[in-house]
Amino acid sequence: MSSRLETVLAAIDTANAADPSLERDGENERPAAFLYGQRMSAELGRVCPEASEHLKIAARGQHIERWKMPRSSYPEGRKGYLTWRRDQAAFHGERVAALMIEAGYAPDDGERVAQMLRKEGIKRDADVQMLEDIICLVFLRWYFAGFAEGRDPDHVLSIVAKTARKMSPAGRARVAAEFDLPDKLLPALAV
Repeated sequence: MSSRLETVLAAIDTANAADPSLERDGENERPAAFLYGQRMSAELGRVCPEASEHLKIAARGQHIERWKMPRSSYPEGRKGYLTWRRDQAAFHGERVAALMIEAGYAPDDGERVAQMLRKEGIKRDADVQMLEDIICLVFLRWYFAGFAEGRDPDHVLSIVAKTARKMSPAGRARVAAEFDLPDKLLPALAV
């Protein structure tokens, strides 16, 4: 690992360690954004060990300082949600790009990672698609059960279908092979 990659990953971790929201990780509680970044990096390393530096940085910085722009600061409903997600992606891209430049990367490198974090090129750009697959895998592995708890089963099925549509065929195959999903959710993976 290059020293500038180590530097930028450490800077992302330091930023995310300030998250006031804590999440249980085994017997410990950790800042939620920090833990999410660690999970993203671990999943990327497992699924795509040959990932580029840009993809490694994008995975770790996917939710950098997410708590600074809470969902509650946007209007309710789909339009408010989509605006919040777009603004989050732009913020994450700008923040990570700035950390990359501080670590010695060229502005073009920062812009490439920002473009990945904005999900520009999904389904057309292999790195953006891999990032999306990793995001979906991390969601299913670590956050889906809590998300689904207490929700209407039809709504949960709709979310699984929307998640699957964003994934590559290889990503969907991995989900089918690695996760013990209820039979009624399996058709959502056959997009």
